[in-house]
Amino acid sequence: MSQKNVEVILRAYEAFNRGDFDAAMEMVHPEVEFGRPGGQSSLRGADALRAWMEPDAFEKQVIEPLDFTVKRNKVLVHQHGWQRGAGSGIEIDGRAWVVWTLNDEGLVTRIEGFLDHQEAEALEAAGLSE
Repeated sequence: MSQKNVEVILRAYEAFNRGDFDAAMEMVHPEVEFGRPGGQSSLRGADALRAWMEPDAFEKQVIEPLDFTVKRNKVLVHQHGWQRGAGSGIEIDGRAWVVWTLNDEGLVTRIEGFLDHQEAEALEAAGLSE
């Protein structure tokens, strides 16, 4: 099951990066919860997550998974993101951690985002801390 979960997540990243947000949402449970990084409020439900994906501030955005660590139904991803501002052209380049939780049907039920310096919190959320 762990490799299957990684494959689901890879498909979601690929769909997101090509701007096919509807295809990315095919991997998501209707009641998904997205814990956004940096202390932002969580989003609940597929409609809220789908609306969040739609670029408004960014002309282009790409997220590349760098590393996967699997524990049961959770997958910890260290990722690199790059965005370019729609109006300003300012580029943002950084890394982050994301914990993906999948159910037995292989649908994403929870996504938890952490800033790069929050590795310890990400490891704990993934059940990987000592």
